[in-house]
Amino acid sequence: MIKKKKKYTAYTKVYAIGQHMSMSAHKAKIVIDQIRGRFYEETLRILELMPFERCYPIFKLVYSAAANASHNIESNKSNLIISKAEVNEGGTLKKFKPRARGRSYPIKRRTCHITIVLKDISLGEYKEYRNYNDI
Repeated sequence: MIKKKKKYTAYTKVYAIGQHMSMSAHKAKIVIDQIRGRFYEETLRILELMPFERCYPIFKLVYSAAANASHNIESNKSNLIISKAEVNEGGTLKKFKPRARGRSYPIKRRTCHITIVLKDISLGEYKEYRNYNDI
């Protein structure tokens, strides 16, 4: 039995979503703004060298999106570009900490939802300008 190879269109995109990640959306946006529109390998180098603790979950998410791309559309990882990266606020975990004189102090543990969308530039047109969000 011969397997037929799937044909993919130029509009095929792959993504990975991280929900309820334990960091605030504002802090995650600082890292996401640095990697938006860059090549996959360049993104991994940037995330390894950034001095923020919140880079590691984003690194794992980008790595997962690339694994989805290589498995689902059989693309080469060197041809991948982060075409869309967005951060949305998630739910907030509210706790109370005891303080002096029987008072309580609220603690808010913020979470966020991160979406990473990768595009294979070998499948479609490649634009030579820096803003790859239109790809």
